[in-house]
Amino acid sequence: MLLNPINTMVLVVKGLIVGIIASAPMGPVGVLAVRRTLNKGRWYGFVTGLGAVVSDLLYAILTALGMHAVMEFFSNSPSVDYFKLGGSIMLFLFGLYTYKARPHDMTSPSHSRGTLANNMLTGFLVSISNPLVIVLFIALFDSVGFIRPEYGLEYIFGFAAIVVGACLWWFCLSGAIDRVRMRFRLSSVVRLNKAIGILVMLAAVAGFAYTLYYI
Repeated sequence: MLLNPINTMVLVVKGLIVGIIASAPMGPVGVLAVRRTLNKGRWYGFVTGLGAVVSDLLYAILTALGMHAVMEFFSNSPSVDYFKLGGSIMLFLFGLYTYKARPHDMTSPSHSRGTLANNMLTGFLVSISNPLVIVLFIALFDSVGFIRPEYGLEYIFGFAAIVVGACLWWFCLSGAIDRVRMRFRLSSVVRLNKAIGILVMLAAVAGFAYTLYYI
């Protein structure tokens, strides 16, 4: 099967969006990455995020395989549109949850820096222990139309884009926090979560309206 350049470009853009949105909320691994950036330095926070990227990629692939089977089963059914509406609703609820999230304090000192590999491993373990991220990927894939019957080998570039988007988020986040570490407070994370939550909810509403319009 040959690559379709247009489908590839579209899937890369969708993958970047999924990667950034999936990584942005300040859940347990996000708080851990921020804490390590504050206490150990930028690269310790960054590699903690990389551990989460590996975990998220595994969950994203599992989610895509399951969703692709469902889409194939309902390929000629209007039920697909209702799946998309359901994904938008799930994404909105996730955005609302992110908006209301209150992360724990992260300013306590660390007794050991550890190696970068160890920090990455613990980031992976914290992230992989939360299989509910599959629900987020279902919502994201549904909302942006990541799973489509016409996509084939293009998925290679789509999943690579998810990794790139997630890495870009952790790189920018760790760099920004490292620059303001002396002035960084827990309230900054709360405000970040609120901003991310609002953006996710707006995207969910837009996706819901778009799908509803074309049903």
